[in-house]
Amino acid sequence: MSKITTYYKGDMFFQTKVGNHMVDIDVPAGMGGKDRGPMPPELFVASLGSCIGAFVAQYCHNNGINADDMTVDISFDKVDNPTRLTNLKATVNLPRADCSKRVKAIERVAMHCPVHMTIDKMDHLEIEILGEGECTLEDSES
Repeated sequence: MSKITTYYKGDMFFQTKVGNHMVDIDVPAGMGGKDRGPMPPELFVASLGSCIGAFVAQYCHNNGINADDMTVDISFDKVDNPTRLTNLKATVNLPRADCSKRVKAIERVAMHCPVHMTIDKMDHLEIEILGEGECTLEDSES
């Protein structure tokens, strides 16, 4: 099983180790953030855009479609109760490609990136809390 670790560095600042790379992450100003890095939801959206882009670029490369200067825009709204991102829309722009006969195939490829498939199929996230001593559900409800 793969693992990515996020470290709390204090002052509402985080660093995440991804392979050989460190990514700085901050939180919104309302939570004490200071714009020292992207916010977690921004990284989530960036992950989706880059995943779609990678799958589309590979498809284009394998099928003789020019992917030079391709961009992937992800638009979204943030809503409350519960706080979440909604209305996500990916727009893939292939400005140097004649892809008119391949639009449906490119859409299918984009939808099969692992980040999109995770969002589409996810029904549960297990969260385990570890700490000093034994942490139980009853402790947190008291």
